[in-house]
Amino acid sequence: MLMSENENNMNPVASRTVLELLTVANDFCSFLDKAEDFPRTGVLTYLQRVLPLIYLKASLLPDVKVEDEDAIEHYVTEAEWEDLFNMLHAKFGDDDEYYYIDHHERSNNDPVKMTISESITDLYQDLKDFILLYQKPLTPFKQNAIMECKRLFATRFGYGIVNVHSAIHYLLFKEDPDQSFNQLFEE
Repeated sequence: MLMSENENNMNPVASRTVLELLTVANDFCSFLDKAEDFPRTGVLTYLQRVLPLIYLKASLLPDVKVEDEDAIEHYVTEAEWEDLFNMLHAKFGDDDEYYYIDHHERSNNDPVKMTISESITDLYQDLKDFILLYQKPLTPFKQNAIMECKRLFATRFGYGIVNVHSAIHYLLFKEDPDQSFNQLFEE
């Protein structure tokens, strides 16, 4: 039996906003799992389009009361992280590095060096852990998945999305903005 919208609002674990983020996160992780098969421009174009959606959906996550704070697990291994990072780093090559201003630092004037591959791999890890923890059958796991994702959005991957999106935009449009723009919509 399907829950009405009203019932859904009373149960934040099964709310529309959670399910929408799960859908987008799953698409993002599935794409990255096979990103090696796509050309660099295809990967950059996908990221340019999906990152704002992830940001929006994560910003809408509801506050969830967690019944059991120990019902949390992490799934992405260091080897999986490194494999994805190395594949993306090879794909982006010399254009992988970018700089941003870290507003958490007292001196906002010193740019910080980062790589697109590290930013995207970190986001993948956070979202993949969210998806896999949410899939556990018990409610406390789902509650922790939402709470942890909301916390990571506020403290880590929200900032990462904003910073890396600028670098991706630059790479897509740096050489010939008109040609690049037209290519984005020919696919």
